[in-house]
Amino acid sequence: MLAPPASKTIDHAPVRAAARALLLAVGIALLGSGCGDGEVAGTTPTGPSADVSERLVGGAGIFIGSPDGFSTPAGYVDAEYVAAGIATDYAPTAPLTDDGQWSLAPSTSAPYRTRIIVRRPVDPNRASGTVIAEWHNVSGGVDANPDYFTLQEEIVRRGHIWIGVSAQLIGVEGGPVLVTVPGGNGLPGLGLKRIDPERYGSLAHPGDGYSFDIYTQVARAVRTDRRLLGGAPVEVLLAAGESQSAIALTTYFNGIQPQTNIFDGFFVHSRGASSLPLVAPGEYADIAGSLGRSLRPILREDLDVPVLQIQAEGDVTGVLSSASVRQDDRNSFRLWEVAGTAHADAHLVGDLADVVDCGTPVNDGPFHLVAKAALNSLDTWVREGAPPAIAPRLALDCEVVGGRWSAYANIHPCPGPPVQAMTSKPTCILGSPISIATPN
Repeated sequence: MLAPPASKTIDHAPVRAAARALLLAVGIALLGSGCGDGEVAGTTPTGPSADVSERLVGGAGIFIGSPDGFSTPAGYVDAEYVAAGIATDYAPTAPLTDDGQWSLAPSTSAPYRTRIIVRRPVDPNRASGTVIAEWHNVSGGVDANPDYFTLQEEIVRRGHIWIGVSAQLIGVEGGPVLVTVPGGNGLPGLGLKRIDPERYGSLAHPGDGYSFDIYTQVARAVRTDRRLLGGAPVEVLLAAGESQSAIALTTYFNGIQPQTNIFDGFFVHSRGASSLPLVAPGEYADIAGSLGRSLRPILREDLDVPVLQIQAEGDVTGVLSSASVRQDDRNSFRLWEVAGTAHADAHLVGDLADVVDCGTPVNDGPFHLVAKAALNSLDTWVREGAPPAIAPRLALDCEVVGGRWSAYANIHPCPGPPVQAMTSKPTCILGSPISIATPN
């Protein structure tokens, strides 16, 4: 077992370096390279809410695996709270199917005591009314907020409120790390309780099977406890998650959202062709194992809640294989696939992009700009009923073999020969150099 840190205080410089390394590790592991009717819900939910009355203070301050630290933007304030209650896990009442139309029933219950981070405008009158609840990503062995880091300029510009939810076991209690790279400074796998025992030592997580209800109960607290948001209103509540967390949202959307109807929209960012497993009490969900399962669910198509799914080109094939769970656009669903972009790019990994040796340059495609546009489009969709633009799918020159795409996306439609797409030398290459004929 890893020993706790000798000191209760933490130098935030190595913490930031570790966070950058952890986010990069996730990208390397996964890629091997760089409507609704337009009504804003805002209804009071039924069911238990998390108790969020206790403020977390002391220790080294708020910990989050963010690439460049977690500096509070001008005009905003940060606060951290215990989220506590009794959560239920779920068990299927029928076999889980690829159409995502799952039937789950509450099973056992257990107490939980996790944490949430609230970043909101100081002036509640400046708040937009939109709240984004991000399911923290734990693939790197610590709680991380890749969606906030991707979207932060749009969040702050619009006056949105962001809430980070420590929904999973590993983030709180520690546990296995999907992949490690140099620079983690011993933090991966420790969990909040051992990273900063003075601040987080009282937390307790009963296992990933309960994470879905924990997430729901936090969302209910957001809707019902105005003190949590400094008196700001909640007009739109969006669920958000990237990569592993998007895979968790797949399970949530297919099995839990139909029962709770708590979220007004879903921002699904870089999901894989899998879902977060339903596990026994005390267990963590094996995300790496889930990618190899035969179950490859789409997002169910019988709900009216808007879903905007965005995928980097690197997500479409390879390990994540999101192409194998493509689905058609419809009144409550949009899929945007962004050419030339990577799962973990230079924007996401920060300074490490200049020093890490992946064999090729880290992709510098501006995926975050498309993601910001997607967030704005989803918010407008929920509020006004105007769906986002329909985006063409990336053309593929491969076939599905054994449930996975057997080759990478290409620039030409299939079948057919490659298209000579360039008329001049490129001004910029995003990531790995490619072999293509260009004029002299």
